[in-house]
Amino acid sequence: MKLSRYLPVLDWGRRYSRHTLVNDLVAALIVTIMLIPQSLAYAMLAGLPLQVGLYASILPLIVYAVFGTSRTLAVGPVAILSLMTAAAAGRIAEPGSALYIEAALILAILAGVILLVMGVFRMGFLANFLSHPVVSGFITASGLIIAASQLKHIMGVDASGHNLLELLISLGRQLPQIHVPTLAIGGSSLVFLFWARSQLKPLLTRLGLNTRLATIIARAGPVFAVVASILAVALLQLDEVGVRILREVPTDLPRLSVPSLDPAIWQQLIGSAALIALIGFVESVSVAKTLAAKRRQSVDPDQEMIGLGMSSLAAGLSSGYPVTGGLARSAVNFDAGAETPAAGAFTAIGIALATLFLTPFLFFLPQAVLAATIIVAVLSLVDLAAIRQVFVYSRTDFAAMVVTIGLTLAFGVELGVSAGVVLSLVLHLYNTSRPHFARVGIVPGTHHFRNEDRHDVILSKSVLILRVDESLYFANARFLEDMVYQEIHDRPDIRHLVLMCPAVNAIDASALESLEAINLRLKESGIALHLSEVKGPVMDRLERTHFLDELTGRVFLHQYEALEALDPDCAFSARHAPDGRALDYHI
Repeated sequence: MKLSRYLPVLDWGRRYSRHTLVNDLVAALIVTIMLIPQSLAYAMLAGLPLQVGLYASILPLIVYAVFGTSRTLAVGPVAILSLMTAAAAGRIAEPGSALYIEAALILAILAGVILLVMGVFRMGFLANFLSHPVVSGFITASGLIIAASQLKHIMGVDASGHNLLELLISLGRQLPQIHVPTLAIGGSSLVFLFWARSQLKPLLTRLGLNTRLATIIARAGPVFAVVASILAVALLQLDEVGVRILREVPTDLPRLSVPSLDPAIWQQLIGSAALIALIGFVESVSVAKTLAAKRRQSVDPDQEMIGLGMSSLAAGLSSGYPVTGGLARSAVNFDAGAETPAAGAFTAIGIALATLFLTPFLFFLPQAVLAATIIVAVLSLVDLAAIRQVFVYSRTDFAAMVVTIGLTLAFGVELGVSAGVVLSLVLHLYNTSRPHFARVGIVPGTHHFRNEDRHDVILSKSVLILRVDESLYFANARFLEDMVYQEIHDRPDIRHLVLMCPAVNAIDASALESLEAINLRLKESGIALHLSEVKGPVMDRLERTHFLDELTGRVFLHQYEALEALDPDCAFSARHAPDGRALDYHI
């Protein structure tokens, strides 16, 4: 059992059956057909030789089948990591150069090692620092940049830029140079792919196909576009009029090798690799959990880190580049009936066979079609509606999201996501340093205590009850003191202060010191300090200190118990209030 914790294949492999084998083989065949053009497209996006995309779809998939916990996650190149790889490797060398390729391999190895270490030491919680608004904003901005960067292939022009504005300006200057045959192929591919994504499944369903088969065919739209464009270019000889095609794609399988060991390059890339590792993990585990929930299965995040880390490490050692679980191919794998990670291993075999025997048939594949495939894939990730939703719900999260989007669009992916993470943490610290406190009273006719600003409650003249709605730690300890002293100053008749702690999950040393200071100062003013509804783990820690011995009041299990002990008249009044209405007592 302990060994299967790190090698999940030992768990599901014991129950592997012929029926499962058939389902995995069918799913692998379908995913292989889809993954071939997708791997080529993402390698082009990353600025790498096209075969590198295929190489990144072979050994990593086999390794994940051994170490991964998701039954249906399909690992391989994805758009976001391809963009991040291009941005990081582009600082080292020119795209397509030998050193540039070496940098991509190093990124894969570093990202793999980072994930592996985090998984072994159960440090998956670090990924929680990438808040959903930051990740959503980053993916939205990255999707726009990727789509804009691929328009040059659709238009058949040369354009470049390090951010969205530069890309758009460069494309605008090239408008007079648009290559019409390329635009015709790229534009028609875009129209078809967008139509296939939204309309093909309903059409097939109306024609009588079952939902599962219609879904798979609709998601295989890029394959149809690839086949049709290859035939069109070959038959019409469009390459001779300037349509850019793939031409020869090497048919060799990847070789195991270690990239350059120049420490200067590794040091330059480690920060980028850490971001690639975290972004890839967050994207992958989100997909894995979503698919697992549909079958009532589970995913172990820490083991997923190990599985993805080993996969990325395998990619770097087998001439690939950083990989993670992809949404589109995982959804196809799920819909096609994959039951175990073995489907990924079979997909790897299919990609290897395609690399050896099918790549010559891709000679006439237009680059514009691969670009169209990328554009349609990434624009599905752009979620502009989420910006409005976050704005309505939380101004703090909205600020982090907008900063992430703005900086990613203006300065690139790494600065954008880094700034978003930092701002999220800063805003979190600010908000928790000024936590919500409520003056509460008892709801007439009940044992419930609620905020006096929101409910008609009965208040005690001699007992002040403050509900603390945040854990207490160094950042808000001083705020706690100031708030208590201000409340006491405004109420000279108070003889008891009760801190109601149902939302306090922890009290650190700084907060404990503040509580001791409050207890001492209130004692000097003739006011007793009490606590109520303290959680067990918090109480366990307090019992290991002298604070409870020096506490001038008591610790109550329930707030109603505290009110009955400290102000019986108020408790009696609340208990006998008719129809839940407060009596004159609370005026």
